[in-house]
Amino acid sequence: MRDMVLHQINRAVMDWSPFFISLKTASLSILITFFIGIFAAKWVANMKSDKVRMVIDGIFTLPLVLPPTVLGFFILMVLGVKRPVGKFLLEFFGVKIIFSWIATVVAAVVVSFPLMYRSARGAIEQIDKNLIMAGRTLGMSERKIFWKIVMPAAMPGIVSGGVLSFARGLGEFGATAMVAGNIANKTRTLPLAIYSEVAAGNMNGAYGYVAVVVLVSFVVLALMNYFTIKERK
Repeated sequence: MRDMVLHQINRAVMDWSPFFISLKTASLSILITFFIGIFAAKWVANMKSDKVRMVIDGIFTLPLVLPPTVLGFFILMVLGVKRPVGKFLLEFFGVKIIFSWIATVVAAVVVSFPLMYRSARGAIEQIDKNLIMAGRTLGMSERKIFWKIVMPAAMPGIVSGGVLSFARGLGEFGATAMVAGNIANKTRTLPLAIYSEVAAGNMNGAYGYVAVVVLVSFVVLALMNYFTIKERK
């Protein structure tokens, strides 16, 4: 009887480790995605060939339309311990990415990158070209033009994309399940925790995790709307 009561108490008490794992994963992934997405957007926007731009843009945007499980499969094909990259990292650095916390970050970066890239590219391409030409007329280098003119003008759209990418990384499920697994206190993120609680029949625990995800998502959407309104003004 005592064991049964303790078991019910443990089921009723919400484990906060999935929240902190998700937060840590999303924070690191957006730090990586933010800068990669901006420079990828700048690179594609400055391409001279429309055909090359179309191909590269398609490659960068592809993770946005592919099922997360397919993305997870591709990550496994690259970073699996029997694959060239994964084998190299394991033999020379002793690093095993698959089924580790780093794998959750890799999955989050892959699935959230297109959102950051598309938002940054759209913001960069909407900048008044006269501002850039004026900078060149004044003798500014391309690097200085980018940091002094392009980035400040495109910042509202870029930040909006960053917020959306953070939310996408926080809610990633399919690719994470394939490459990181569902290991308690290690790789179990909020979406995986919800799945685990429902599979175990613990609906009260699932309600708690769902409430956290809904609350965080609402805050993210509010921030995105704020930056969208600011960009229009």
